[in-house]
Amino acid sequence: MTDMLLSINGDEYPVVVDTRETLLDTLRERLDLTGAKKGCDHGQCGACTVLVDGRRVKSCLTLTVTLDDREITTVEGLADGDTPHPLQAAFIAHDALQCGYCTPGQLCSAVGMLAEAAAGWPSVVTEDVRAEPVLDEEEIRERMSGNLCRCGAYVNIVAAIGEVAR
Repeated sequence: MTDMLLSINGDEYPVVVDTRETLLDTLRERLDLTGAKKGCDHGQCGACTVLVDGRRVKSCLTLTVTLDDREITTVEGLADGDTPHPLQAAFIAHDALQCGYCTPGQLCSAVGMLAEAAAGWPSVVTEDVRAEPVLDEEEIRERMSGNLCRCGAYVNIVAAIGEVAR
């Protein structure tokens, strides 16, 4: 067991964790931050996606003990008080959710993906890797391919992300 002070959504949480404990389990079981979901528990579905220092991570594959001095952002921390994050508002406007199970991971992944594109990071489908990526449908689909939606709301998810990207 290890004593830690986690920085999550701008707040600090003192916790004692097993060195084998995943971030997903720490968030859900110890801190009652249940936005990130346990889907596959193998890093394949993306339902557990959160941001660590602004980068996307699968919390089911990330050991909590590796996150000392790192800033963790979960879906609960995306809004600015009562004002939803622009992606949250766009997901609602575009009906980009059905059952909602994957939505927290989709939102965190989209926030991270937009930051990656803004930083000029290319993807597999980026035509000119020297130019700033153009977030068209193909580019958004590729960049979000690690997040699955069992309901098939992909068309609306892509539209919501595309609106915010513009």
